[in-house]
Amino acid sequence: MDTSSKSNIRVLMFPWLAYSHIHAFLELAKKLSKSNFYIYLCSTPANLAHIKEKEPSVEFVELHLPSLPELPPHNHTTKGLPRHLLSNLMKALDMSRCSFSGILTALKPDLLISDFLQPWAPAKALSLKIPTVLFMVSAAMPYCFLLDLVKISGSTALPLRSNYPHEYDYENDNLTLQDRLLQCLEGSSNLMLIRSLRELEGKYVDELSVLAMKKIVLVGPLVQELSEEEDEKTEIIEWLNKKDPCSVLFVSFGSECYLSKEDREELAHGLLLSNVSFIWVLSFPQGEKISAEEALPEGLVEMVAEKGFLIEDWAPQKRILDHPSIGGFLSHCGWGSIIESMKTGVPIIAMPMHVDQPCNAKLLQEVGVALEIKREQNGKLGKEEVAKVVREVVAEETGEQVRRKVRELKDSIRGKEDGDMDEVVNELVKLCGREANIPL
Repeated sequence: MDTSSKSNIRVLMFPWLAYSHIHAFLELAKKLSKSNFYIYLCSTPANLAHIKEKEPSVEFVELHLPSLPELPPHNHTTKGLPRHLLSNLMKALDMSRCSFSGILTALKPDLLISDFLQPWAPAKALSLKIPTVLFMVSAAMPYCFLLDLVKISGSTALPLRSNYPHEYDYENDNLTLQDRLLQCLEGSSNLMLIRSLRELEGKYVDELSVLAMKKIVLVGPLVQELSEEEDEKTEIIEWLNKKDPCSVLFVSFGSECYLSKEDREELAHGLLLSNVSFIWVLSFPQGEKISAEEALPEGLVEMVAEKGFLIEDWAPQKRILDHPSIGGFLSHCGWGSIIESMKTGVPIIAMPMHVDQPCNAKLLQEVGVALEIKREQNGKLGKEEVAKVVREVVAEETGEQVRRKVRELKDSIRGKEDGDMDEVVNELVKLCGREANIPL
């Protein structure tokens, strides 16, 4: 397709196969398209089929992964994927590098904007003399952690190691993640984009710039506008309308984190013990979709339903968080959920599970906008701890400092939704090595 008449710079975007990554890339694409960039966004058919919003200056490009016996094409996405299949998905993505090379060769874009989990993408772009920019959709702090393990910098003043989460918070594949990150850093340009805010983690942005030896430009929160789907399920809003301001807890663990049976039961009992009203989104991997009655022991679902509102599978999260009755968000601490919570001024009750989430939880506590539900030494969740932290954040005087801090943060980031897009555009144009008539 010839887009030269429409655009000065043609960009191929290649996010990791998670919805949270894809939607952050898509939001950045929308902003860049307003400055005469034409964007190709590459992902699997399983992901692209569910993107309902269409942008005139964003063209979707399908990347076909090999169909492994345990990973058919409809599972070529992290959405609804059982956690034990994540390594299979990574393997399938790595096996698609030749297909991606064909896409890159055929499109010949001026620039590749890539995620850090597929290091062969910037390597191929480099061989074709196509500059690559890494776009990190998560917080800077976890990347500091990964790099500091293998690349201690004597010039840094931050005591990063004192901030590390407990050992049990991390999976055993961090060496793989480190290798991927290091290879991407070697193959990409000296510019890195991060979806973050200085008000949340300015010192870690600076630390990462030193460790990665890259110039970092922040692109802001990149939160999607409310969609038509967000207007559905009006019964939830009607239920919230009857509640007092800041009195309800929202409980959700995103589309890729799932509680064990034991954790579901302890959480249910803890919510009841807290005596705080709540909305709880119950989600399960693909092929394991079960009802609330099946998810909780007999009798418990009725008790929970009396105090809270149970939702199966999906909820309009942004609309719920923006409701004046919401007083807390019990979250797995995915970065997208954190950003949405900060924008709406809702304090977080942290219950991180894996990958970057424990680091994110520590960051939020450091900033003073969250309290974490501490697990026992063996990782077991306890209902008394759940109830204690929920009451403190939502209802008790002792949680006022957290509630005040998140309100202050909301006010300080208001109006910064676009990050410094002027600087982003200027840096990308400069990287492409050409003068372009781009409105700023």
